[in-house]
Amino acid sequence: MNSLSIIGAFIITLALLSYGIGSIAIQRFKIVTPGVLIFISLGVFLDFVAVTLMIIGSSNGAFTPHGILGYTAMLTMIINLILIFHWYFKHGYDSIISKSIIEYSKIAYAWWLIAYITGSLLVIWKP
Repeated sequence: MNSLSIIGAFIITLALLSYGIGSIAIQRFKIVTPGVLIFISLGVFLDFVAVTLMIIGSSNGAFTPHGILGYTAMLTMIINLILIFHWYFKHGYDSIISKSIIEYSKIAYAWWLIAYITGSLLVIWKP
């Protein structure tokens, strides 16, 4: 692994923490708070930065099976972020989030965890 990929792996772990905190807060409290908006936004931003660094540092190219899994996971995260901000702009802070957004948040977080775990396993088991 070159240095850009290592930095990307570190940043994606920070993205996991940030997006995870925001996603778990949505599941637990079911309301839009400034913290939720900040953590989800930061998680998406950090994921984008990390993926960019890992693509630049990769010798495999941008379109691998894991890459496609990661891009679809990032897309679900971005859609989730848009849905949450749309809800916030329409209903304001401390409003109860709809069940459909809560369910989508679960799916987006789970999909992203699958991408994160498979990426970690690929790094560990790479000869």
